[in-house]
Amino acid sequence: MRFRRDAKLDPGQVTDVRGRRVSGGGLAAGAGGLGVLGVIVFLVLSLLTGGGGGLGQLSTLEDQAVGQGDTPGEVSSECLTGEDANERQDCRIVGVINSVQKFWDGVFQRSNRQYPYVDTVFFTDQVNTGCGFASSQVGPFYCPRDQKVYIDLGFFDDLQSRFGAGGAPFAQAYVIAHEYGHHVQNQLGVLDRIGNDTQGPQSRAVRSELQADCFAGVWAANAVETGLIEELTQADINEALDAANAIGDDRIQEKTQGQSYPETWTHGSSEQRRRWFSRGYEEGRPAVCDTFTGSV
Repeated sequence: MRFRRDAKLDPGQVTDVRGRRVSGGGLAAGAGGLGVLGVIVFLVLSLLTGGGGGLGQLSTLEDQAVGQGDTPGEVSSECLTGEDANERQDCRIVGVINSVQKFWDGVFQRSNRQYPYVDTVFFTDQVNTGCGFASSQVGPFYCPRDQKVYIDLGFFDDLQSRFGAGGAPFAQAYVIAHEYGHHVQNQLGVLDRIGNDTQGPQSRAVRSELQADCFAGVWAANAVETGLIEELTQADINEALDAANAIGDDRIQEKTQGQSYPETWTHGSSEQRRRWFSRGYEEGRPAVCDTFTGSV
């Protein structure tokens, strides 16, 4: 994955609190925590329904910062162009966030709706969120209550060392696009449909996660058209597929517990995750991502 060198990044879509000491209480329970470190994050109904359900009031302003992030660190001053994104991991994630949100903004506009741009929060070790206190052990997640994506970038190192995926640039892009898929679901009311059906290979929780995988694939199919990314290769797509395979519930459970327990799945099997990402990428349309009809 290469970014156009002269592409303008918008670091205002990132809130960078890395290195800040945080104290907090209860564990966060948001949507879409990838659960790759042996921690299963259950979707809590009260938090899901407490998140914003409307489309918000942010308008799209061409060539202007649309995020609300406070970026006091290096991201705000050093992640300004596609060339920066090609050279630094954090700047690359900024570029991916910009591309993903620009894509969904276009999708919503074509449906006469307004896409609310939201921040990704970069943190170190632990962070306070609208869904509660979270440590990096949770993995990346989306909080419906404050409508933000949270990630400790060290997660990718853990993903690589423990499960053999996550080090490649487009594997990281897939993770970010998946979390923003949950933001899209939140705007469409999909997260409200999960209720207490939080476990099992055909559960609504799994269907929600697989739809977010499919949405990530749809973005990948259209990423170059956002004007930020110069090109994607089959090798890039293979990186995303490898990551999807690595974070399937069956593979994680086999790795951490010695065997798989389908009745406890919350995100889907490796095969399911690869298949739905591929479906989104091959078709390139959100409409093909109906994971709530029939068997998944």
